[in-house]
Amino acid sequence: MQHFKSLAEMHRYNGIALPENPLFSLVRCGGVCVLGDREFTTDFYMIGMKKIKSGVILYGRTRYDHDTGSMMFIKPRQVIEFKNLQHEEDSFMIFMHEDFLNGHALHKEINKYAFFEYETNEALHLSPQEEKVIWDLYHRIDAEYKNNIDEFSRDIILTHIDSMLKYSRRFYKRQFINRTELSGKTISKFNAALTAYFNDGLLDTQGLPTVSALASQLNLSSRYLSDLLKQETGKTALELIHIYLINEAKDRLKSDDQSISEIAYALGFENLPYFSKLFKKETGISPNQFKKEIASRPA
Repeated sequence: MQHFKSLAEMHRYNGIALPENPLFSLVRCGGVCVLGDREFTTDFYMIGMKKIKSGVILYGRTRYDHDTGSMMFIKPRQVIEFKNLQHEEDSFMIFMHEDFLNGHALHKEINKYAFFEYETNEALHLSPQEEKVIWDLYHRIDAEYKNNIDEFSRDIILTHIDSMLKYSRRFYKRQFINRTELSGKTISKFNAALTAYFNDGLLDTQGLPTVSALASQLNLSSRYLSDLLKQETGKTALELIHIYLINEAKDRLKSDDQSISEIAYALGFENLPYFSKLFKKETGISPNQFKKEIASRPA
């Protein structure tokens, strides 16, 4: 598989003019846009605005959803492939090498933008007004990129990049709300998948349910699922899994048939102290205290 360590290498491979900055570049195209004819990975972040007329974008080995004007966010070393792309309208790609962020606040902040982890059917679909906002920021970045480089250039470019990412996070939140109304509550589907996990005996064969396993059942990436659930419930997917497990544990603790350790192991916890710690975190008391309180209540 092709791997591009430098922007110049990728530009040269695709017949694009060499970048003005060795660690940062912009590519703008309308109509046909050639960028890789096979799977490849890179050492840089990619931010793209595209409206696909034909062709395919594969990201993380899954098909990217680009039916309307939309944005995509790709992290370093993520597998991507562009096949015979044609755009209905003007598009752009921003390439930012990891080293371009060194020493800047965005070096750490960029990890907070979970959409770099999103995969199948999770592109950001923009309204016309939102597209205008993103294009305005692109033009500001482009103007600075083509200006004479000085000690302020990088900071100004990264400030605009950060603004673009902040707006994207806001627009994704709007998309979560709109798409939930269209497709139904994610929490209902998540709870159904979690219940099925137990009913189908997967706890015995696969252990504790993971976010990635449940996300896979819902055809979502782990980060996208957690962000959707956070929007709907205020809690992440992992927190909801923990709540489900502790509620199941509380129900079983009401019976004298099993010991605390037996219940913990039956629920997939191989580490009893971890189970006790999680139980206390969710309920405020230990499993032993809970069982004693149940026993002391009048029948």
